[in-house]
Amino acid sequence: MEDLENLSNDIVNWIRTYAINNNINTLVVGVSGGIDSAVTSTLCSKTELRTIVLNMPIHQKESQDNLARKHIEWLKSNWGNVESKEIDLSGTYDFFRKNDLKELEISDLALANTRARIRMTTLYAIAASNNGIVVGTGNKIEDFGVGFFTKYGDGGVDISPIADLYKSEVFALGDFLGIIQEIQDAPPTDGLWEDGRTDEDQMGATYEELEWAMSQLEGNSNDNLTQRQKEVLDIYLRLNKINSHKMNPIPVYKKRDRTSMEE
Repeated sequence: MEDLENLSNDIVNWIRTYAINNNINTLVVGVSGGIDSAVTSTLCSKTELRTIVLNMPIHQKESQDNLARKHIEWLKSNWGNVESKEIDLSGTYDFFRKNDLKELEISDLALANTRARIRMTTLYAIAASNNGIVVGTGNKIEDFGVGFFTKYGDGGVDISPIADLYKSEVFALGDFLGIIQEIQDAPPTDGLWEDGRTDEDQMGATYEELEWAMSQLEGNSNDNLTQRQKEVLDIYLRLNKINSHKMNPIPVYKKRDRTSMEE
């Protein structure tokens, strides 16, 4: 418990220090009803800085929408520095899809990512209008392991307070912070698909398994593995490879020394 308290205080102080050092007075967080955004928004609230939390449904399942609203009300009842806005972006998404994209063959994945990018644009509009920054909600597995986020969507942020925490650590921190039990018990989902598929459905492995794979590869010990462990390592390595463009810096062409070329 003491370790979790220290971790919580360290992250809260880190957020506050970054904001103050950069003359920022507002933290802006998108709340989805999931554990990552719940923990992140709570840590932001504890900084005592002005914190704006946004619920941005796009044809969201009622259960997810309700969790987001419950968490926001919980935040506001506990911290006076928290403000909230609910912006239903369903119409924006529908207009973009039906008018701007109707002549194109856009994949379901691209449409799912479009939802995340519309939300990112909204978060930045609020942040830019309130001398704020957009606070990311990605964890270590998503941000640095398998790249399970939308490039320039939920990956478009200014700071990432929980990106060095495994999913299990996020859950532990959430329990310590008193996040409502319904959110702690809800299956993790990005909320981008109308069929309600979970994160683990999409990735083919649980977060616990992916954490094991990440630590296994960092330790370089792959002897005596079970068949499932081999499968999980393959899943991790495949996702890490195909999503590396999200996790690595953008490639930049560097001009060569023209003098040395002429010689």
